[in-house]
Amino acid sequence: MLELKNVSVSGLNDDIEIVNNVDLSLEEKKIYVVTGPNGGGKTSLAKAIMGIYPVSAGRMYLDGEDITNETITERAKRGIGYAFQAPPRFKGLRVRDLLSIASGANDESKVFSLLADVGLCAQDYIDRELNASFSGGELKRVEIASILARDLKVALFDEPEAGIDLWSFQRLTETFKKLNEVSNTTIVIISHQERILRLADEVILICGGKITDITGPDNILGDIDYFAEPGCYCPNCFARR
Repeated sequence: MLELKNVSVSGLNDDIEIVNNVDLSLEEKKIYVVTGPNGGGKTSLAKAIMGIYPVSAGRMYLDGEDITNETITERAKRGIGYAFQAPPRFKGLRVRDLLSIASGANDESKVFSLLADVGLCAQDYIDRELNASFSGGELKRVEIASILARDLKVALFDEPEAGIDLWSFQRLTETFKKLNEVSNTTIVIISHQERILRLADEVILICGGKITDITGPDNILGDIDYFAEPGCYCPNCFARR
């Protein structure tokens, strides 16, 4: 279980608090979808869990052990993984190499299976280098495959649908379901997409750096006010109107 107690995050600017006093408990073998207006603190909270952003206040625990001050590497060794909204590029590194390193085994059949799970033809991609020749969507899918390759306790996905075509998006949602069925991984997905929201055991609504609601997907999707324009209609903002 991952627990956040009174966690605040200032990101890279200590003068601006992006996440404010968050309490959250995430259980194993559950899918959580984090949603809310742009700039609300969703990605910053996920990056704090991964250790990319330091916690400015509060504590963070994984399976009862305090990981608040641990580095990205230390958290990765504990089984926390993060798929970026805009993945990094690696010149000279082949897809085969990346997925073999991620899975910890030089198993070509495993690499083929991982690429199929994210909608890529293995024969076309396995020996390609992860460089500028990849489109943003292709790179995104390879990165997601690298996360799926690991036996993680907590898997964080930042808008995994970005840049992915509809066919591959359908395959991706099926892959999230499969991962949830066959593993005990806590899956956290930042997304606004209805298909991904419907995968959730719980939807976490974040606005203004605070968790304003934790509810089921039907409650979010059934209430048009949550996505009304202009502005945010979450309980926190609606109370101020």
